[in-house]
Amino acid sequence: MIFFTADTHLDHVNILKYTSRPFSTVEEMNEALIANWNAVIKSGDIVYHLGDFAFHRHAYFAERLHGQIVLIEGSHDKMDGKARKAFQCVGPRHTVKGDPDIILSHYAMRVWPRSHYGTWHLYGHSHGRLAPWGKSFDTGVDTQGYCPISLDRVREIMAGLTIEGGVDNRYRKDMKS
Repeated sequence: MIFFTADTHLDHVNILKYTSRPFSTVEEMNEALIANWNAVIKSGDIVYHLGDFAFHRHAYFAERLHGQIVLIEGSHDKMDGKARKAFQCVGPRHTVKGDPDIILSHYAMRVWPRSHYGTWHLYGHSHGRLAPWGKSFDTGVDTQGYCPISLDRVREIMAGLTIEGGVDNRYRKDMKS
């Protein structure tokens, strides 16, 4: 199965100040996020993590989590080559091929590759502070019950988004003469 998440911010003490997470300490947050992840992810699953995985100890946390993790780098994902090896793949952007393709990045985009042809876009970074735009939304733990969400759940959410392909026709002028 395929899953998506973002912004776990493991080991990031200050994230508790900047979000409304219901945890008293960073250790409590770390353990709850790991337990939530492992409750739904099996060893053969692929998890696309859309950035800000951890503040420190990336490899340590990756080894504690089930599944194969593809990390889309976020602003806090600075790590050495050894830590990078704990992930299936690490990069600034990724495309999941399918019907439709899904463009993954840490940061929200107003338009993305082939958005006008119906591709979807998933992102993190905003901690629920940005409303969906077109066929895109925030997959971060702060918006998804502190847990990765399945591709099936992504499809359900996308079905509820009415603006196709990143183009909001309410703001387009009629181009016909």
